Amino acid sequence: MTELELAVKSVKGYCSAGLQAGHKFVFRDPLVVPEDRSPLCLYALSAMFPYLTAACRKTPAADWINSVAELQCPDSANTVVFAVRRRVSDSD
Repeated sequence: MTELELAVKSVKGYCSAGLQAGHKFVFRDPLVVPEDRSPLCLYALSAMFPYLTAACRKTPAADWINSVAELQCPDSANTVVFAVRRRVSDSD
C-alpha cells in the first residue's frame, strides 16, 4: 500500500485551521491521519483529494503523478503549501 506524507511547507497569511510549517498528515487511503493532532481544513483536503486518491495507486516510474512534490490549499490570500512524499509499505 502506498501512503502519502503531507507536510506543511509554508503558510502565507492566516490559516483558519491553525496549520503551521512542520505539521504533518499521512494519507492512508481512505484515511487522513494527523501525526501531531493538527486539524486539516476541509477546503484544503477537497482541493487535494483528486491527487491523493490517484497517487495511492501503483504507477510506472514515468507516470506524471510521481513528479508532484507540492500541493496547496485553494485560498489565494492565505495559502498553505504542502510537501508531498510517497511512502510504499513492505506489503506492496
